[in-house]
Amino acid sequence: MTSGSRAGLHSVQISFFNDPEGRSPAQLLDARPTLVDVAEAASRSGIRVSTVCASAHSECLTRGGLHYHFLPFGDGQRSIPKNAALGALLRDLDPDVLHVHGLGFPRDVLSLASLAPGIPIILQDHASRPPRLWRRALWRRGMSLAAGIAFCASDQALPFAAAGLLDSATCLYEIPESTSRFSPGDKQQARRMTGVEGDPAILWVGHLDANKDPLTVLKGVSAAARDLPRLRLFCCFGSAPLLGDVVDLIATDPQLSGRVRLLGRVPHEHIEQLMRAADLFVLGSHREGSGYSLIEALACGLPPLVTDIPSFRSLTGAGAVGKLWACDDPQALCAAIRTVGARTDPETRAAVRAHFDRELSFDSLGRKIAAMYEDVLERRRNGAASMVPRRVSRAGSPSG
Repeated sequence: MTSGSRAGLHSVQISFFNDPEGRSPAQLLDARPTLVDVAEAASRSGIRVSTVCASAHSECLTRGGLHYHFLPFGDGQRSIPKNAALGALLRDLDPDVLHVHGLGFPRDVLSLASLAPGIPIILQDHASRPPRLWRRALWRRGMSLAAGIAFCASDQALPFAAAGLLDSATCLYEIPESTSRFSPGDKQQARRMTGVEGDPAILWVGHLDANKDPLTVLKGVSAAARDLPRLRLFCCFGSAPLLGDVVDLIATDPQLSGRVRLLGRVPHEHIEQLMRAADLFVLGSHREGSGYSLIEALACGLPPLVTDIPSFRSLTGAGAVGKLWACDDPQALCAAIRTVGARTDPETRAAVRAHFDRELSFDSLGRKIAAMYEDVLERRRNGAASMVPRRVSRAGSPSG
């Protein structure tokens, strides 16, 4: 199928997540921008997209010309037998492919397959982990129904394969979880707006928890500051179970005291200005399903210094922009700061944004999603379910 014929392809993207807060559909779309962004990206490649979301409310919204259907279904609505409302809606929508957000809804996927027999189901990972042993039989049944499963990085499928959850006939695709609407801007103007200063000015955007590992990052910054006296670190964060440890380390390390500013939670639109103002972006994560703040940094042209984990390798093109460094290794971060911090010129930022445009923009994400849909449907038409699984390359074309 060529891009010129995609207009006839109809994808229904489904979220089985039931909001425990019972928010309105409009509030849910605002709180979960990935639903809107992934739908819009696919639409830009000529795919007709409808999005269906589990909700305590029944409503249909239209944003950007795309339709979002909210109704009660899924495990959160056990009183409705076999997701009957969802089945009726799917019959009306008559999709060619079903694209389910998340791997953790095996019971619903089983129901979905019975509601829409013959329509291929694609699952997209959103930071899932293999379940406990007693739940693996159910997950295995649900995942076996998938014609394809998308991960941000192909290596993220390995734990699921090791747990015996992946069927040998299931195709694997490498697709970013989302994209970003952020853009580059005038650095000096952004510095005046945000109060960011330093040479280099480093920005952290992430929780202060063990997985994000702020203590290792602080130690790496401390080591680098010995040779970079004008270095400054600005930290935006939401939840902060390690805040006390972070504050103690800053207070007791003379290289950090007065050099680190803890900004806490800031409005999302302000993050864009901070990324425009900073010279480098840093994260010390041990595990990520994707890396939304990293995607946003790349959208702003901000060179990243992030850990060498599968999703970050994928998002940075294996370190083609910025620098990857080993988890738990402050000296590796120190070396990365010294190396990349020495070339924070406009050309470097332009190269980072060019990488985003090629690999992570709305148009790029849309091409990859469309290629995944087309590959699944082509294999279905050709009876290729028993072939060796393939994944979509960064260029969006199937590869062996």
